[in-house]
Amino acid sequence: MPRARNIDADDRCRRKMTRQPLRIKRVYKPPDSEDGARVLVDRLWPRGLSRERAQIDLWLKDIAPSDALRRRFHGDPTGWDEFTTAYFAELEQAPAQSAVRTLLDRLSHGPVTLLFAARDETHNNAVALKDWLDERRR
Repeated sequence: MPRARNIDADDRCRRKMTRQPLRIKRVYKPPDSEDGARVLVDRLWPRGLSRERAQIDLWLKDIAPSDALRRRFHGDPTGWDEFTTAYFAELEQAPAQSAVRTLLDRLSHGPVTLLFAARDETHNNAVALKDWLDERRR
């Protein structure tokens, strides 16, 4: 008779989150019904945006790139590979890991939209974070 597999809580969380949509969106775009939990993943509050208009459910500053990394990259798409490598290393560290667990918990309960303020919609920390999370959800 085959033995039952012992699945820990992290495994169950990972399995649940694979079923939930994870989206990214510029924080300045209006909220919509498909957003689910709206999570700001920037270290700084977006300029000129009130808390009421932003309709953010959770602000995870610790999941954002460090100030030093953010300043070094500062929207330069030619340094994208260097940025993602450094950012992924930061995501493995203690402060970010706590925020990652919080985000994964939200994702286990329903759709999540990662919000960012950058003008470049293809080279920003939310895009990198989604890629990093997608790799772990497989």
